[in-house]
Amino acid sequence: MLNRIFPKAFDNVFRGHWLGLWLFVPVVLLKLIIGANSIRDPREIASSADGIPLATFDAAGADAVVGVFVLLGLFQFLLGLLGVVALIRYRAMISFLYLVLLFQMLGTRALALLHPIAKSATSGTPPGFYVSLGLLTATVAGFALSLLHTTASEKPV
Repeated sequence: MLNRIFPKAFDNVFRGHWLGLWLFVPVVLLKLIIGANSIRDPREIASSADGIPLATFDAAGADAVVGVFVLLGLFQFLLGLLGVVALIRYRAMISFLYLVLLFQMLGTRALALLHPIAKSATSGTPPGFYVSLGLLTATVAGFALSLLHTTASEKPV
């Protein structure tokens, strides 16, 4: 199993179950979309998708939150680009990237619990929570599938 996560060489051979490879595509696309949207319109994403009431912050506080969202958007977009590179050229690193994405998502959740951000009380659970939960579920499933042994021939694509 560790040989799947940390192969000796990152070649273009995916050694897990083929569904793990195909599930990686929407995970990467969502990372790219989330990152691009957070870079393009961080104020709207922070207030609508994540439910942060920017209108209740003073101007400096709202600007700080927007600045952090832009940086997080860049981080998400770069993770998505790394996934695209893996899909095109280095498929052996997909299991490793699933693990990185899991650490990132679970770490983000843990840090958000330790350092909560004020949310809008009237809006309920923000839609970004459900998107993140679905993405986390798909990533866990894809990671498990990427570790499964396949009997098909392992030829580079």
